[in-house]
Amino acid sequence: MLSSFRRLIAVVLLAGSALAAAPAWADETDPPSEITVHGHAALLSDYRFRGLSRSSGDPAVQGGIEVSHASGFYAGLAASSLDLGAIGPLTDPAHSDMQLDLYAGWTGPLTGGWNADVGLLYDAFPAGNFGKAEFFEPYASVSTTLGPLSGKLGVKYAWKQQALNFNGGRRDDNLYVHLDLGAGIPNTPVSLSARLGYTDGALSPKYATGETVDYAGGLDWALGASYAITPFLSIGGQYVGVQGRSIDGYSNDTVVGTLKLSF
Repeated sequence: MLSSFRRLIAVVLLAGSALAAAPAWADETDPPSEITVHGHAALLSDYRFRGLSRSSGDPAVQGGIEVSHASGFYAGLAASSLDLGAIGPLTDPAHSDMQLDLYAGWTGPLTGGWNADVGLLYDAFPAGNFGKAEFFEPYASVSTTLGPLSGKLGVKYAWKQQALNFNGGRRDDNLYVHLDLGAGIPNTPVSLSARLGYTDGALSPKYATGETVDYAGGLDWALGASYAITPFLSIGGQYVGVQGRSIDGYSNDTVVGTLKLSF
């Protein structure tokens, strides 16, 4: 994991240097206050992606940088170390020991207190064989808040691409729908969260775990809590589960611990 960590830090620092310079590039047309840059670094006891482990049940390091404009447009990247092992559809040699997500989109208010978020994600594996594992995934969501409670309903769709060809080499698409809820406990540094997701297509957890031989849809879920030690440092835990055959270190129910630094 050390080599993955070094690569991840290098990617995040390089991107951070470039994005941090964005206000200077925009001085002639936009006040610097209209552009913000923020990021994070985290240590996780397990990297679970839609319920399935991408670190073989082992710890993972992650980081990300995002630049956003007052108009609602944003762009960023998120990186994570990987250990895909020899289980599931994402064990093709094209995949590496690092994942890099590049994304861009727009978020802004709708009517009635609702907000929208639309964008495009590029899921890449830069240390692998480029072109065999990477795929695009557009996304959209609506969200709202009611007192301390927040809610978001989102959808992500990946059309048929070369990377999504696990079932006998047949390319297929993938649909992911998710509902996220969150709440901060008033007058405390504690926040609660919950997620329910449904995958239908090439990344089906039932197919990935060998429960079915087709892309039958499957659910994933998570319940968690976090504690803000400082405004920038937090610790948390999530109970994560997914439909499909239970495989230790891959699809078994587990508790994921997180230490996160925001900046």
